[in-house]
Amino acid sequence: MYELNQVGEKTYYIESPAKIGVYKLSDSEVCLIDSGNDKDAGRKVQSILAEQGWDLKLILNTHSNADHVGGNAVLQQRLNVPVYTSGIEACFNRFPILESSFLYGGYPVKELRNKFLMAQPSEADDLTKVSLPPGLEILPLEGHYFGMFGVKTDDGVWFLADCMMGENILQKYHVSFIYDVAAYLTTLDKVEKLEGNWFIPAHATACQDIKPLVAANRQKVVEISGNLLNWCREPVTFEDVLKVTFDYYGLIMDWNQYVLVGSTIRSYLAYLHDEGKLETTFFNNNLFWKTV
Repeated sequence: MYELNQVGEKTYYIESPAKIGVYKLSDSEVCLIDSGNDKDAGRKVQSILAEQGWDLKLILNTHSNADHVGGNAVLQQRLNVPVYTSGIEACFNRFPILESSFLYGGYPVKELRNKFLMAQPSEADDLTKVSLPPGLEILPLEGHYFGMFGVKTDDGVWFLADCMMGENILQKYHVSFIYDVAAYLTTLDKVEKLEGNWFIPAHATACQDIKPLVAANRQKVVEISGNLLNWCREPVTFEDVLKVTFDYYGLIMDWNQYVLVGSTIRSYLAYLHDEGKLETTFFNNNLFWKTV
């Protein structure tokens, strides 16, 4: 873990719980693509860069989930480096309480105010306010989170953030977090057509052919959608659907899983409703979902 791997003349990644990209802007300066999950990750990244004799010039955050921005604060404190991300994600960087609040749907209970969901606050500016360093290209990757993007380097390497999970994760957890299911499927179609030398998903093995992983993630969305339509053949409440989901996939509910899986299932229900496949009814002060 936290090993530096070279995948291009100027492009590297650090193996970590959420892979971190490193791009050489010059012989001595580098740009980070994400910063790891916490301050310890930030320290390890700083040590790796120092061993190579590289100075950190800036950080690009693909999105604001804590496991991608958790190293920001310590790196900014120690090195005074700027962070750039998409506009809405920058708000989450500066005010991490937004993530727990969004997932819970109100002020989060203390069990949700944890470092897994809330990174240390870090200053971040909208990516549109800076000229992207030569050799880097941004690709919007909607669906997983509000304003997530991927980064391509001129070595033909794509950093794909969380637009796909590894097949081992899909088989173990099944319901990976998705904010907008329709946009997510569009992103999968987009990624499937990409050309490059290496593809680096944050939570999957780096590979030179991304198509099989795209297919696996798409199939899981199709599977979950089909299951939800089956489970809603009779009118059911959201909490009923959520329990069936946990039971069917053998998941264990705790506060983190309740909001992450719960938010994702709400997104699936909204997607299927917008597609005209689910109808809703308010009865006896309950909201019921039913397959059309």
